[in-house]
Amino acid sequence: QVQLVESGGGLVQAGGSLRLSCAASGSIRSINAMGWYRQAPGKQRELVAGIFNGGMTDYADSVKGRFLISREDANKTYLQMTSLKPEDTAVYYCHAKTGFGHQYWGQGTQVTVSS
Repeated sequence: QVQLVESGGGLVQAGGSLRLSCAASGSIRSINAMGWYRQAPGKQRELVAGIFNGGMTDYADSVKGRFLISREDANKTYLQMTSLKPEDTAVYYCHAKTGFGHQYWGQGTQVTVSS
């Protein structure tokens, strides 16, 4: 089992920045990828960014060049968000996947970007 706790959401004006943090606990050695998803009202949850063991990253086209995902040790991941837009408004979820294919989610943190 893996538990994920996010922090760092909030309200920011368009063009501003926020940094999200996620800390994993439990069976962290089983994690082979961590990432961030988001879900806006009335929309499906979508991948924002992912980072794999070894450092390879993946980003949604809509955030490339504006968001940066990083990982510290085996159990922390961060999402640095810059040049935020109102369409980035959503609940952001931390995600972890193990080598056994199990997936875990954090409780979510609200990001609101005002125009």
